[in-house]
Amino acid sequence: MTGTVTARVAAKVNVQLAVGGRRPDGFHDLANVFLAVGLYDEVSATPADTPRISVSGPYAERVPLGDSNLAARAATALATWHGLPAPGVHLHIAKDIPVAGGMAGGSADAAGALLACDALWGTRTPREQLLELAAELGSDVPFALLGGAALGRGRGERLAPLPVGDTLHWVFALADGGLATPAVYRECDRLREASGGGATVTDLPAPEPSRALLDALGAGDARALGAALTGDTDTAGAADRTTQATGLPRCVNELQPAALSLYPALADTLATGDAAGALAGLVSGSGPTCAFLVPDVESADAVAAALLGSGTCRDVRTATAPAAGATLLG
Repeated sequence: MTGTVTARVAAKVNVQLAVGGRRPDGFHDLANVFLAVGLYDEVSATPADTPRISVSGPYAERVPLGDSNLAARAATALATWHGLPAPGVHLHIAKDIPVAGGMAGGSADAAGALLACDALWGTRTPREQLLELAAELGSDVPFALLGGAALGRGRGERLAPLPVGDTLHWVFALADGGLATPAVYRECDRLREASGGGATVTDLPAPEPSRALLDALGAGDARALGAALTGDTDTAGAADRTTQATGLPRCVNELQPAALSLYPALADTLATGDAAGALAGLVSGSGPTCAFLVPDVESADAVAAALLGSGTCRDVRTATAPAAGATLLG
């Protein structure tokens, strides 16, 4: 165990997030269409006498350095599975994925730590076992290992890869603050209950992906995908049934009403991107990052400039998709 091993891991956007009712265990079944996008963290593992975490980059000050760090938990989980002593490893995270922005930056770091530590320690963990460990760490961690595009079932951890026909262009508007995912789910339940439709699995239909959205994604047709995201085409019969059951407006991201309720200023961000010519805009996952699908690089630059000049967001990033899953460098 000498030297340093580095893994590169990508952010994600939830192209669709259909949310079922609250289960007895407190979780929600999902139909979660993941898409990996080209914003990356790098996680480096180096032998050390004691476990240590360090972070650099524009979001470093917002990353916890203790036992709550998901990358540290990933290293411990891998060591435990192999019967190794407490991991003597220094994990350094070069952070470029926004923190607490609904883009799975912490989950990406956990996936990177699993891959980097497995290579550093020479444990050669089977891919299926890495995915099982990833699922125990968090619902988004398995997709960070897989990358590309995938449909997530259950809590999002049961993945089926999806085809993407061509490169897609995205603009991401970063908010000043963050949103905690559990709080957004609680608000989603509250809004559903307040609407009179109920919020449990007995009240709501099972979540299903949009056929039109999956077809557009598979064709790599940005305009058709934009239409599916905005509801200009049938985004799924199940989504309509969920709307009828909850009384809330239909949205391809069913956490979006909750995110907007907790962070109302996001509505101005979404309106700005729409007015600037985006094909579609939505809150990414639990937010508060807003994601805008655009047709090409020139449009990405124009939408990014409009958003940055509007004062409705803290910063703007552009990226293409799909991106690869966790990958060892060098």
